[in-house]
Amino acid sequence: MHLFTLSKLSDNKLDHDLPTQSLPLVIAGPMLRHCDSQQLTLWLVTSQPLTQLSLTVLARTYPLAQDACHCVRLGKHAWQYVLHWQSPTPLPLSTTISYQLIDSQWGDVFADIDELNYSQQPSPSVYLRPRIEQVLHGSCRQAHHHSDDALVAADHTLAHSVQEQRPDLLLMSGDQVYIDDIAGPMLMAIAQVIRLLGLPQEHFSGAAIPNSQAINYDASALYLRHKNLLPTTDYPAATPLGRWYRNHPIFTSSLAENHLVSVSEIMALYLLVWSPELWQWLDIPKQLPGLSAVNQLRWQQQWQELLMFKAGLSKVRRLLAHVPVYMIFDDHDITDDWNLTAKWEQAAYGHEFSRQIIGNALIGYSLFQCLGNRPERFCHELSFVSDWLNRVDYQAETAYVDSQQQAQVISRLLSYSSWGYELETQPKVVVLDTRTQRWHRESNLAKPSGLMDWEALSQFQHNILGHDQVIIVSPAPMFGVKLIETIQKAVTMIGGSLLVDAENWMAHPGAANTLLSIFRHRRTPEQFVILSGDVHYSFAYDIHIRFRHGGPQIHQITASGFKNQFPEKLLPWFDRINRWLYGYASPLNWFTRRKRMVIRSCRPNHAKQQRLVNKSGFGRVYFDEQGRPTQVQVVHGDQEITEFFSPNNHHQQEP
Repeated sequence: MHLFTLSKLSDNKLDHDLPTQSLPLVIAGPMLRHCDSQQLTLWLVTSQPLTQLSLTVLARTYPLAQDACHCVRLGKHAWQYVLHWQSPTPLPLSTTISYQLIDSQWGDVFADIDELNYSQQPSPSVYLRPRIEQVLHGSCRQAHHHSDDALVAADHTLAHSVQEQRPDLLLMSGDQVYIDDIAGPMLMAIAQVIRLLGLPQEHFSGAAIPNSQAINYDASALYLRHKNLLPTTDYPAATPLGRWYRNHPIFTSSLAENHLVSVSEIMALYLLVWSPELWQWLDIPKQLPGLSAVNQLRWQQQWQELLMFKAGLSKVRRLLAHVPVYMIFDDHDITDDWNLTAKWEQAAYGHEFSRQIIGNALIGYSLFQCLGNRPERFCHELSFVSDWLNRVDYQAETAYVDSQQQAQVISRLLSYSSWGYELETQPKVVVLDTRTQRWHRESNLAKPSGLMDWEALSQFQHNILGHDQVIIVSPAPMFGVKLIETIQKAVTMIGGSLLVDAENWMAHPGAANTLLSIFRHRRTPEQFVILSGDVHYSFAYDIHIRFRHGGPQIHQITASGFKNQFPEKLLPWFDRINRWLYGYASPLNWFTRRKRMVIRSCRPNHAKQQRLVNKSGFGRVYFDEQGRPTQVQVVHGDQEITEFFSPNNHHQQEP
């Protein structure tokens, strides 16, 4: 029995030229990206190049100029388009705006896509408002996790809502893909997509193999990349307890057995997590001969989870075609513990192969996530990535990217420090880059770095001054669960910061104090709403400044994950002990960095004892005219709803 049957081509044909007319025209997308009353942005990937495009909006057709069509050739049979259309007149607000993409050869590009539209509508659409009234948000979508895919639940919510109830934005706050944790069946699918679409190969530097064409995808190599392929250091690593062994792993994910390494692997993964079409061309057996008994069982479990994941992809695509989507990376979009400590950075960027792997992941993020956030900016600033890929010679027997140019592209991406962005909405949205502007520990390079350095935090403060209301997107919660932060601090003191993912806003004194000073500044906005994820459980805080009447009012809402969860048996104990040790009356609160803040936990469904919710889901927040959240919910993958309620006593802290 096979999970996905290669019904249109035999296995042998995958190794030769693919008849281009066999694949569907659209192999990923459409996805709505940056949209407002002045512009619409569409992302899609096609198996054929498009020509003389025009966009039909509200039954009126507009030709798309060349500079509005950002095209990147991903492979022999794959073209990515970021189409950024600017309206000659403001689009009508508080109404449904339908759209169609027309190609001179293919006609309506989306006509043959099944299950793309809601309620028998002839074309996809977007609903724009003069100010933000409803936001969906979340993070951490791991394809082979056993939890339900919350994006499928989000589609179900839209399908059963009237147009006027549509959300304004979908904010993805990190770990949209897990490049460092790939299921065995997914790795086989990636290998087949690379051949199917003719994605380019690359040469490796400092690796055990010369190029990506030499990567082994057989059963004998599955679940072994951390031993046979991933790079290791060539020096002993010092910790407060002594020295590690020489040649310890550079990549610190505990599940790195199938860590992706090549840019084509990463591109194939992105297509597979968003495209229902490609799975129909794959042949993934339920049982794979050659695996050990343990890995055979693991393979079958992952096979079953991917079967469920694949079944929901058409619904996820429908959701993403109707709600503007914005994204920012966290660590798993690149690799676990990315830039967590300065010592990690020294090891990772000091090795040619690990630097190339990280750079390839940044290339993937740039293409598939970043460009659509603010296309007028990022398509220009990151054009060197597209220029490099568009130079690949696909007439050659095996297409390779230019290695020298690839190294230059990676160097430029690693030095790029403007990944964060803003949306001039009401309220204003500020999306933070908490990964590439770290505040290093000069006294001990093995301790966690601050999530943003002083310069980045100063710029953040400058960006929000003068605004009454602001929505902050921070991949990691700014105010975490204190017990868990205390455990991370204790483990860090004995040299284990990488073991417990010890990165939180309070872990670095300089970053923590600067952040808290921003909130206490007299000219900061009256209403802060912080949207975050990362931790694989959900919670909400209402936050005030001690000894001050009036604002600012701070609300932090953490929703995680889309398709991931915290260990089920562990989190209830953390929840309970955290309330015992760090309740409002506990003197331990005065020994924390956030002692000048009054932090009140919101109660999920009025629960008396529970504060943390451990179930996959997406966050849904409703806002009033003053930018205050009036309703805070997490809609779970099984359609159940958890609503967070503030405590009745506004002077009581219940963490």
